[in-house]
Amino acid sequence: MRAVELIAKKRDGAALSGNEIRWLIAGYAAGDIPDYQMSAWAMAVVLRGMDDRETADLTIAMAHSGDMLDLHDLAPLTVDKHSTGGVGDKTTLLLAPLAAAVGLPVAKMSGRGLGFSGGTVDKLESIPGFRTDLSAEEFRRAVREVGLVVAAQSGDLAPADKKLYALRDVTATVESIPLIAASVMSKKLAAGADCIVLDVKYGSGAFMHTIDDARRLARAMVAIGSHAGRRVSAVLSSMQQPLGFAVGNALEVREAIGALRGHGPDDLVELCLTLGAQLVQLAGLRDGDAAARDLLREALDSGAAWEKFSRMVAGQGGELGYIEHPSRLPTAPATLDLPAPRAGYVSVIDGEAIGMACNALGGGRERKGDSIDPRVGLVLAAKVGGWVEPGATLLTIHAASDEDAQRVAPRLLAAYTLSDSPVAAPALVEEIITA
Repeated sequence: MRAVELIAKKRDGAALSGNEIRWLIAGYAAGDIPDYQMSAWAMAVVLRGMDDRETADLTIAMAHSGDMLDLHDLAPLTVDKHSTGGVGDKTTLLLAPLAAAVGLPVAKMSGRGLGFSGGTVDKLESIPGFRTDLSAEEFRRAVREVGLVVAAQSGDLAPADKKLYALRDVTATVESIPLIAASVMSKKLAAGADCIVLDVKYGSGAFMHTIDDARRLARAMVAIGSHAGRRVSAVLSSMQQPLGFAVGNALEVREAIGALRGHGPDDLVELCLTLGAQLVQLAGLRDGDAAARDLLREALDSGAAWEKFSRMVAGQGGELGYIEHPSRLPTAPATLDLPAPRAGYVSVIDGEAIGMACNALGGGRERKGDSIDPRVGLVLAAKVGGWVEPGATLLTIHAASDEDAQRVAPRLLAAYTLSDSPVAAPALVEEIITA
């Protein structure tokens, strides 16, 4: 077998066999196939696509390029959740304790964020003392003793994907549904979860801007899971405005704590109940959405989910005083209220503009090595469909300095569109896709 033959085969629109894909990925991971040939193959995939079987074979090959976690000696099954990311997306902070509280062990490896605010790992690290860089033994102990762990992704999980992703980033081959789906799912498969729910977001504040692209990605990832013998479903959720009210690391942790204590934003709680209900049904705990949601709601209302979150924080080194009194979490020294320029209904909030403003404040990173300021971010006061009076606060900027707050204020004002006519809030969940 020669790489040039596989490049030509995909260039001409033919499907590669499972053996050909495994040979290609193994050779690239080992350094036997050079970057220039792999980039040519990736471009051929961008232009010609891959069918579901090819995409599944690619995913499984990348997953098996490194460690494959097997936690069945600790639990009969484990569950996981993946979000394609969006502005104010703090669902893991609520959903993971919820799932664990109803008896579904959550063994989750998360990444650090690029752009917008940080990733789940960055948010949790805004709790003083919280550790996400765990050894394999610490990770396993948390699954066994707490039933819940959220850790930084190990460098040994799907190393072929890590290498290919870096190559795609500099060769204009990121925009390919099969390659995106394989990248996401290879890490999920390697992490060992039996049941996986995917939160696939669409809208201005998401990676997928259109519902059609989000649907194609969701279907591709669910098909991969089915081919790999995992139980997977996908929820298409709106990111046409930020989720909840808080955008920024410590601010989002505060909001998630509020939700766990029974006073969180309706959209955040509703989305987590929807995602959690999928996990409950995939795991076979309940039949039907209503019964699954009732089980989760009881865990939230009783405080069981909050107890799981507290045990996770304590087990990973976090200081409990900061979550028991979230006002003690890192706080920005400067705040600025952004006033509405006139009366009207909020008709549009540009999620991407909101996210980039948070990034400019220091709440996200443009390159992997950038540091994040956990204190900064935004708290919305008005969302789509709401009426505002002239001068009423649209959002509050939390910044490291007054100058930083003033610098991002004009772009944040431009992110809001006001209308004289009533506007309906966008639907939170568009569709649920199952195998």
